[in-house]
Amino acid sequence: MAEAPASLNNAQMQAVHHLAGPCLVLAGAGSGKTRVIVHKIARLLQAGLAPRQIAAITFTNKAAAEMRERAKALVGARAAKDLAVSTFHSLGVRMLRSDGTKLGLKENFSILDSDDVLGVIRDCGGNTDNALARRWQWTISLWKNQGLDADGAERAAQDDDERVAARIMRLYQERLQAFQAVDFDDLIGLPLKLLQRDAEARAKWQDTFHHVLVDEYQDTNSVQYELLKALVGERALFTAVGDDDQSINGWRGATIENLKRLPQDYPNLTVIPLEQNYRSTGHILRAANAVIAQNPKLFEKKLWSEFGDGEPVRVVECDGEEHEAERAVARIQAIRGNGGQTKLSDFAILYRANHQARVFEQKLRAAQLPYKVSGGQSYFDRAEIKDLCAWLRLLVNQDDDPAFLRAVTTPKRGIGHQTLAALGEFASKWKLSLFEALFSPTLAAALKGKTVDALQAFGREVNELEHKARHTSGSEDAKTLLLGWLKDIGYEQHLYDGEDSEKLAQARWSNVLDFVDWIGKRCGGEITPDGSGDASERQSVLQVAQTISVIISLAERGDDQDVITLSTLHAAKGLEWPHVVLAGVNEGLLPFRSGDEDMTPERLEEERRLMYVGITRARTTLAVSTLRRRKKGRDTVAGVPSRFIAEMKLDEVQVKEDPRERLKKLRAELAAKAAANPVGAPGR
Repeated sequence: MAEAPASLNNAQMQAVHHLAGPCLVLAGAGSGKTRVIVHKIARLLQAGLAPRQIAAITFTNKAAAEMRERAKALVGARAAKDLAVSTFHSLGVRMLRSDGTKLGLKENFSILDSDDVLGVIRDCGGNTDNALARRWQWTISLWKNQGLDADGAERAAQDDDERVAARIMRLYQERLQAFQAVDFDDLIGLPLKLLQRDAEARAKWQDTFHHVLVDEYQDTNSVQYELLKALVGERALFTAVGDDDQSINGWRGATIENLKRLPQDYPNLTVIPLEQNYRSTGHILRAANAVIAQNPKLFEKKLWSEFGDGEPVRVVECDGEEHEAERAVARIQAIRGNGGQTKLSDFAILYRANHQARVFEQKLRAAQLPYKVSGGQSYFDRAEIKDLCAWLRLLVNQDDDPAFLRAVTTPKRGIGHQTLAALGEFASKWKLSLFEALFSPTLAAALKGKTVDALQAFGREVNELEHKARHTSGSEDAKTLLLGWLKDIGYEQHLYDGEDSEKLAQARWSNVLDFVDWIGKRCGGEITPDGSGDASERQSVLQVAQTISVIISLAERGDDQDVITLSTLHAAKGLEWPHVVLAGVNEGLLPFRSGDEDMTPERLEEERRLMYVGITRARTTLAVSTLRRRKKGRDTVAGVPSRFIAEMKLDEVQVKEDPRERLKKLRAELAAKAAANPVGAPGR
């Protein structure tokens, strides 16, 4: 092993060596939960389990990759290679690829992304209102995360809007079945259905995984909890690692009730709290403990560290949003100018809502300080760019069913979902991709003549574009090809028809033109794959299409860059920085309140947990800024400091910092130094 057992504290050792039954590890912020998980994997291997018999489940691909790398460093590459380290969704894909036929799925079923789902739901509802379709999509997703099917949704519907959504859910599920497709929620719900309904599959998967570890357990929803129970069966050998004080994803269906249910469902559950923090100083932890103490506790836990008190937490009062951003930038510059090896990546500015980032971006650009916006929308996540990428993906791989479904319906060409459902059934029957099925000689017997003509016309368009893309290179020729193609399919008009706002449609078309220009530059060798301006070899349009996945990954890079991080509190969970500014800590922002809605006790408790998460991201210094005046829509209103500031129980005299008073103090200090050591005196 790379680390000796002595590297673990007593509570961590207890968690690692508990193998006899179900275990809940209450891992406080910064308490070394990932270390516990990888050491427990090593302990399970020592106890005789094969690597493939251990499943470690987390919530993001990034977290899964980090866990695998740390396990590799501890147990060796060979053992780590066979560990089942994945997200819930990746595990679901594995189970459905293996046994989905028992549920009527073909082996190469399609997985629809969010925009694909929106298109199907919008069509089921018979309207073009994206905002309304998004609400239906969100409601259907929440129902699925609660384990409800269309029948259950109709029973659960509480008003006319929800009853409409339940009817659309039924149509949507019928379309998915016909398309041989699933959405992300199905990647959890269908494996659960498989284990509940098929004894053979249940025995197989329970035998496959002898011990299951679940990271970030507090973020599980009802279906994920039931899937865990079905996987571990009566043997109940699992380790759930989570923190009730960091349950902040209720809006996504996560429920803290899962933590309450564990001791009820598993009376022999062993609960082990990890309270020693390896991240933050004493002042920061005391503020965090004081805030979260206001919430009712499922399990008692109080963080502490051996790092000493450190710097006091600062409360910075600002006149408004611009002043707040200026103060944050000035703080970063002051800390960096104070000597040492402080990097830009040591700083984060955290806030409750995405719109708060704009003014910080403006002030950082003005100060020529590079930054990244964590959790912001990637360029390649924009709907219009995904539309074009679907066509490009189909040129490269005509077996890409999700790309086919998006391309054939964007723009509309008289091919409706009933036609696609019939095509999906035909393709499934003959084990063909949707594109291959277009040119099957027996397709005409399964579909009406006009629909076959429309589908085959689309297929010929794709083939013709593929031929031209293969033989077109050079910047201007590539742009001419792509712009001509976009005109032929009427994509610009499609954007204007799909938006209520002409300004928004113009912005989307501008993005398309930028994308075409960018592809042209790649084809002309004017930019290299890393985005620099150095010349490279000319490429064909098809070659650029073949590297689209690399382009997307490059667009999302930045984790190792030396830049300041701007992030919402939700996106910051699991991360840490030496220096943190927690911005906009005002009533109405944190805790967040929309309009005149009532703040329920449950909502307030989750907002308080969000504040706790923000505080515990800081390692060395924490500044909490509050606004005397803040913008609310087009109005400016008086700012009320968040109740959470008082709940931190800070020493107001020591830590409350009015910037104007601070400036007076600095001027006085400089004047005193100048008087004590005038120019020309010894030591200058």
